[in-house]
Amino acid sequence: MTDLAHPDRLAKIEQLRAAGQDPYPARGVAAEPIAELVAAAGTPEAPGPRLGQTVTVAGRVLGLRDFGKLIFAPLLDRSGRMQVALQKNALAEWWPQRKVLDGGDLMAFTGELGHTQKGEVTVWAKEVHLLAKAVAPPPEKWHGLADKELRYRRRYADLWASEGVAEVFKKRSAILSGIRRFLEAQGYLEVETPTLHPILGGATARPFVTHHNALGMDLYLRIAPELYLKRLIVGGLERVFEIARNFRNEGLSVRHNPEFTMLELYEAQADYRRMMEICEQMIETLARDVNGTTEVVFRGATYDLAAPFQRKRYIDLFREYAGCEFDDQPAVRAKAAALGLKDPGDYWKLMNDVFEATVEEHLSGPVFVTDYPVQICPLAKQSPDDPRLAERFEVFLAGMELGNAFSELNDPAEQERRFAEQVASKDPEAPGEVDYDYVMALEYGMPPTGGLGIGVDRLVMVLTGQDSIRDVLLFPAMRPVQAAEPVAEDAPVEAGS
Repeated sequence: MTDLAHPDRLAKIEQLRAAGQDPYPARGVAAEPIAELVAAAGTPEAPGPRLGQTVTVAGRVLGLRDFGKLIFAPLLDRSGRMQVALQKNALAEWWPQRKVLDGGDLMAFTGELGHTQKGEVTVWAKEVHLLAKAVAPPPEKWHGLADKELRYRRRYADLWASEGVAEVFKKRSAILSGIRRFLEAQGYLEVETPTLHPILGGATARPFVTHHNALGMDLYLRIAPELYLKRLIVGGLERVFEIARNFRNEGLSVRHNPEFTMLELYEAQADYRRMMEICEQMIETLARDVNGTTEVVFRGATYDLAAPFQRKRYIDLFREYAGCEFDDQPAVRAKAAALGLKDPGDYWKLMNDVFEATVEEHLSGPVFVTDYPVQICPLAKQSPDDPRLAERFEVFLAGMELGNAFSELNDPAEQERRFAEQVASKDPEAPGEVDYDYVMALEYGMPPTGGLGIGVDRLVMVLTGQDSIRDVLLFPAMRPVQAAEPVAEDAPVEAGS
């Protein structure tokens, strides 16, 4: 047992066993959802159809109010909360065991559905069944950063002990279901692609490396499913999407977790303009379905997610907030020096660092930032109107990137050239070899295609009003307890898509 196990509760387990009762029985009960019973009970003035019926409820006892011959116990299940009343005259045989009952225990009660004198819906118990004895007492309310760390570590208690936490994750589930409904209605096919990759690709990020013993080779946990999904476009599936778990060996922050969820979708005969339509329509639909409104409150500000979103060009924003042209290398380097930015050794990465440092805080949004310099878009098509630029956009809200999209590069020779440039750069976050299998796929011919990636965790943050990614992940990455430290502010790592 850990230090959480309370001696008095351990003694009660022995007491139960001595009386021939199993504190952890093998069988549960057939219980009804609490929320449905509360709705069906009505009020004393307008009785519902279930009032007066015998019902069974099961869940966690959140506390006890003992009045001698009457005990009130709030009970929580997956659907809601209800009061149970335990009376001595109705439970004469069980009553001597009442001192064994504690807050936090998992219990089932059968009795009449009714109301108290104050009108509260209550089950007046006639039978009591212990389902699992809790030896750890319920946590008190947690406050402050240190206790937030404890909440993340003990999510199994946080979900029922902290108000509103379970609702966030129920909304997350609804958002994922909504994404699937929206895309399937648009003719998209959900697919699954490999998590173990022989070659990095689809994004720029440090990978997690593992080893396959039978094949005698290193593999990478995927940083993005992009290149496999585009192979399926070559294969003729035409509209595909995947809700993928991705892994990037990078820092922790309020926006970053090394394991995260991405939505990626690809559509033949489409371009980045079509992806803007899909993106804004889907986000608006999700907001309406999950919250009943397109307005959200995020990090203290109110945003309207109704389409259409604003559209602003990267190079125009760069000029406005950095004070120079994106391709004026002396001016950009001077600006970077003034900002105290470290030179990564590649001008275009430095230029984008300047963009992030000067522009992103002004992207209140929702807004599409469009037409990025082609040098930082190795998988996107060049603009036919301006060869300096790529047909790419990122969607921002509150200065935070939510998604990334391209008109996909489908020229195999150009793709091979750009892959080779990445390899030659010796960038530790870039692929270490050319993905010739992907080039071969393009050689069979990929139609004009639009692709979109959306960070699901960040979208959930916005739609549920949570400030940190760790508040929308059931089990966020944590340091070992002995080395635990507060999460850093935003680290300079790419969100990616």
